[in-house]
Amino acid sequence: MNEKIRQNRYKKQPDNPKPGQKTGRHQFFKIAALPVLVCVLSLAAVFGHDLVVQSPFFAIKKVAVSGESRVSKDEILALAGLEAPANFFGVNLFAMEKKIAAHPWIAAASVNRSLFFTLEVSIVEQEPLAVVCIENLSDMLINIQGEPFKEYDPVQDKILQLPIITGLDLTLIEDRYLFQGPLFNSILDLLHKQIPHTIVSVKGDEHTGITIQVPDVFNQAPMTENSLIPLHLGFDDYQKKLIKARKICRYITANIPGRTICAMDLFDIDTVFVKTENMDTLHSNLEKGV
Repeated sequence: MNEKIRQNRYKKQPDNPKPGQKTGRHQFFKIAALPVLVCVLSLAAVFGHDLVVQSPFFAIKKVAVSGESRVSKDEILALAGLEAPANFFGVNLFAMEKKIAAHPWIAAASVNRSLFFTLEVSIVEQEPLAVVCIENLSDMLINIQGEPFKEYDPVQDKILQLPIITGLDLTLIEDRYLFQGPLFNSILDLLHKQIPHTIVSVKGDEHTGITIQVPDVFNQAPMTENSLIPLHLGFDDYQKKLIKARKICRYITANIPGRTICAMDLFDIDTVFVKTENMDTLHSNLEKGV
């Protein structure tokens, strides 16, 4: 009698993929395709970037500079590295701003891209306030904030009628040499005020304050064409003291003719000392408590 052959239940049957089911090979190619695609796109991006930044078609067509006065446009272009043709998208704006601002006469610089392949360069120049003279050091210029920004060169800087300050010392603050202290603050306060005199020089003293020299507008007949009058002003109330000096001038002219004012001490506005000389003999004489 023929026995029916039964299937061995313990024998592993071959796996036949169902319709639509992916094999391991397909899954491998699927996983590997992603990094390949990323590499291809990266190479395409690098190639496109190089094509843009190296193509002469994208060269800078115009550089518009604004805010320059003392520094010429050619100097600014040289600082920015724009003497030769450059690519509009290849230039580093931040690095360009730092190079331009490195010029001692430039306080700040801004560079921006604009339409039609134009670079817009905007600068802010230093505004000088005075020349500071320190013994054994080069004279230096300070700006309206009171910060020294360059050595003073009378030939190249060509600045007229800046006050000359003496009696100050530099202080090292966070790796920078600056001026500070009550005396310096008093000098800044004086120079920032709109006083009715041209200050030729300012001498500072830690104990007695400041003494200025101004053109001789106090005498009807100055001794010389370029005569200067020293005014000791102390530390404060500069405008009130200068107004008091003009009143004293008018009083002496009206009541003490023949006298020439040589100096005034206005440290105490309530008790002013005036030094005068005879116009004819020029002998020194002192009028106290005017």
